[in-house]
Amino acid sequence: MDQLHAWLEAQLAEKKTEPNSGLGKAIAYLLRHWKGLTAFLRHAGAPLDNNICEQALKRAVLHRKNALFYKTLNGAQVGDLFMTLIHTCQLCGANSFEYLTELQRHACELAARPAEWMPWNYREKLGRL
Repeated sequence: MDQLHAWLEAQLAEKKTEPNSGLGKAIAYLLRHWKGLTAFLRHAGAPLDNNICEQALKRAVLHRKNALFYKTLNGAQVGDLFMTLIHTCQLCGANSFEYLTELQRHACELAARPAEWMPWNYREKLGRL
């Protein structure tokens, strides 16, 4: 990376690349943001991307857009509840449709012990039934 940084600086310093060209602007941008763009090299275990966060934000924005079509406040609250449940299921690796189906099938057990029917542990409960 040190060699790459030196090469990039040399491209502009030695006028090997026109500063106003597309490549020159890209090199200038890269040099301006070098510290932030190479932060993952200074911290062991740092992720190379933040796709999980971007996907979560995309889901929230899509839900906000779809929520414009709810007819009542109660309908919007129910939609928010289901979006939260679906996202939680996805984060813990559970199929949201199967999870909600099992909640309906075992409504009495769910009412008695709701903590045992969370998306991350409901399969254990099913295995014991």
